[in-house]
Amino acid sequence: MFRGSMSNPFGVWCEFVWTFGLVVALVVFLLEKFLIDKLVEVIVLKHSWADLACGLSLQASAMLLSASILYCAVFVCGALACIGHIFCAIFSIIAFIIYTVDAVMAKLKCPSGYLSNWRGLLRFAQAFVACILLATVTDYFMGVESHYRPPAMVWCTVVYVVCFPVSVLIIVIHIIKLLGGLLCFALDKLEVIFNIIAVALYVSAAILWPIYAYKNDHRGPAHRNRTHDRRYHDLNTVTVLTYVNLGLYVADMVWSLISLYKRI
Repeated sequence: MFRGSMSNPFGVWCEFVWTFGLVVALVVFLLEKFLIDKLVEVIVLKHSWADLACGLSLQASAMLLSASILYCAVFVCGALACIGHIFCAIFSIIAFIIYTVDAVMAKLKCPSGYLSNWRGLLRFAQAFVACILLATVTDYFMGVESHYRPPAMVWCTVVYVVCFPVSVLIIVIHIIKLLGGLLCFALDKLEVIFNIIAVALYVSAAILWPIYAYKNDHRGPAHRNRTHDRRYHDLNTVTVLTYVNLGLYVADMVWSLISLYKRI
């Protein structure tokens, strides 16, 4: 990780995930060691500390799984020069296994709260998929000619960028007690509005990206090279993940509408 600067978007994502996993483990350990978690639960958190710890473990395990797969697929090779990458991949997989065991043990305790239930996991999944989408889109756009970046594909990128921070903000509002009190409207109503807008935006991206992404793509023998193949894989990945996130937002919209209807 510290052998030099990383310019590949997938490499940046992997480094961020490894740093995130290390920080989460250290912070949770220190807070519980010095019993500060009790104070945080009373003053800061809307739900229990167990819910936060469980949610962070689940999120870190999912992120480490993605980092392990992406790092192995992009950087690991059979040559001797890849020995450093191989060790990084091995330790990433080990970290994923450790975090998964911890997440399963925490989930078996069934803490009540936002991050440890399906609503929180669904919202995290939206942000998680958006991160992979943005990394893949960035990898595709790096170094390509202007005709490979039509306005429709730029619009799709804007959709991914706009929806991502809002999903993260909703997670933070659900966690921190003070932020929930600052809202002028009920959070569940705001979530319904955002989910409807997000679904509409992702529907446009789901339609436009496949049309314009493959429009200028040529798979003839004269165009078959490593760079083109990588871009083609990026196109496929973004297409699939766009539909995945659209499904997640649709499920969240339906769920939030049902929850709001029951409260009326």
